[in-house]
Amino acid sequence: MDARKPSEPAGKRTTVERKSDREVVVTRTFDAPPRLVFEAWTKPELFKQWWVPKSMGMTLHACEMDVRTGGTYRLNFGEGLDFYGKYLEVTPPSRIVWTNEEGGENASITSVTFEEKDGRTRLVVSELYPSKEALEAAGGAEDAMPETFDQLDELLATLG
Repeated sequence: MDARKPSEPAGKRTTVERKSDREVVVTRTFDAPPRLVFEAWTKPELFKQWWVPKSMGMTLHACEMDVRTGGTYRLNFGEGLDFYGKYLEVTPPSRIVWTNEEGGENASITSVTFEEKDGRTRLVVSELYPSKEALEAAGGAEDAMPETFDQLDELLATLG
């Protein structure tokens, strides 16, 4: 599936692809070096500025991130809606892997890689679920990624 908006240049295209019954992969290239893109994923004060798609009308009330192997995170959206888990691998500025434990037995594992290409960053996000049913139950969070990544683009333009 090509999630590119008609106005989105091909170089900025966000692609969303089902790699298997259990895995969804989202890819995007950003006009910033991996170091800056990695910081936007690992510093709470930056992460809060781009993670939640504005069109969803949600507010990220609290963002606790101890971004290191073995560290934990908790994102609170109010009214008991928390996303939380543990960092399994953190390799600055090239890779982050974490658990999404709010899913209980359907918990997924997210892997993000940051690859430099001519001063830009090719970002690959993989969501791996324990079963096809768990992926189906997750309900398409990847659909929000193009908007979320547009917001990240806007933030990165201010950090350069």
